[in-house]
Amino acid sequence: MRALFHGLVPVCRKEFLHIIRDPGTLFFALLIPMLQLFLFGFAVDTNIRQVSTVVLDESHTQESRRLLESFAGSDVFNLKIYAGSQDEMYEAIRAGKARVGIRIPYDYARRLQDGTTATVLVLVDGSDSSVAGQAMSTSTGVALKESLVRVMPNGTMPIEVRPSVLYNPATRSANFFVPGLIAILLQVMAILMIALSLVRERERGTLEQLTMTPVAPLGLMVGKMIPYGALTFSEMCAILFVMRVIFQVPIHGSVLLLLALSIPFLLTVLGIGLIISTRAHTQAEAFQLSMGTILPSVFLSGYIFLIENMPLFFQGISRLIPATYYIQILRGIILRGAGISELWIPATVLTMMGCTSTLLAARLFVKQSGH
Repeated sequence: MRALFHGLVPVCRKEFLHIIRDPGTLFFALLIPMLQLFLFGFAVDTNIRQVSTVVLDESHTQESRRLLESFAGSDVFNLKIYAGSQDEMYEAIRAGKARVGIRIPYDYARRLQDGTTATVLVLVDGSDSSVAGQAMSTSTGVALKESLVRVMPNGTMPIEVRPSVLYNPATRSANFFVPGLIAILLQVMAILMIALSLVRERERGTLEQLTMTPVAPLGLMVGKMIPYGALTFSEMCAILFVMRVIFQVPIHGSVLLLLALSIPFLLTVLGIGLIISTRAHTQAEAFQLSMGTILPSVFLSGYIFLIENMPLFFQGISRLIPATYYIQILRGIILRGAGISELWIPATVLTMMGCTSTLLAARLFVKQSGH
């Protein structure tokens, strides 16, 4: 029996030493599960609360203010924008500044006093099906609660809420998930390809030979990025075609604008892939680091869960994730038909991120190569 386990202790000791001396293994073995725990425990919140809401109060009476207080007291609506016209209300929803719009008509108070039904319009951004469903049900509940206080003798409810779903009237889940999925797929593809490619060249020794040639570090980085960027761009066009033809997701905005604003995102994720390649020593380590960028992009970018529902710490992290801004661009153009006037902020942020990641990758490469 003893002979069966001969050498067990030395082998165990050797493996423990390998694990201790390999910080990459320790990181992924110990910290990644803890990171997942914090993400699922704090950042992932399926409850819909404090949805950004634009208000158009044409009545400006005590009755309309009481109704708005009831909407705010439900904890679902965050009345953060007050519009002066219908155009301003629709513009706020199309630009993504608000997900819900509440319009109280000018004759709201008079109708309540006359004993007739007052109609309140609730516009819901259907590009997020979970928000749309919660907003419609809660708005109906608020109207019912207010109506019970003022119920008419004939049993007619004095307040009627008419919800209207914009951009995704059928609340199809494909219209919500597929545009956001494009960002995740392109990120995984771009980062993995360029990171593994450079590490593979380093393992073979061809990268060191390239550094001996009169090539500037920035020129080397950009030269590496262009072919993979073109390949990822082609894949994006194919994904858009499948989205439109197979999944029947309409593109309400400009396709050319979508393609143009995709370039800063591709530049950013390719730069991140280059940074990973400067830190990874093996292809396995490059793969692990690349896959480590997926969890934050899925859970903290607003792809599935509302950023507004997250704790402030995770909201701050979400502002550092490129997919956060690209998903805003994708859903804005594809679902809401937004233009550059509504999307210039995420486009500018992505452009700055792309330039920063490329310059940082070039600097880290120079530092690593000792030039």
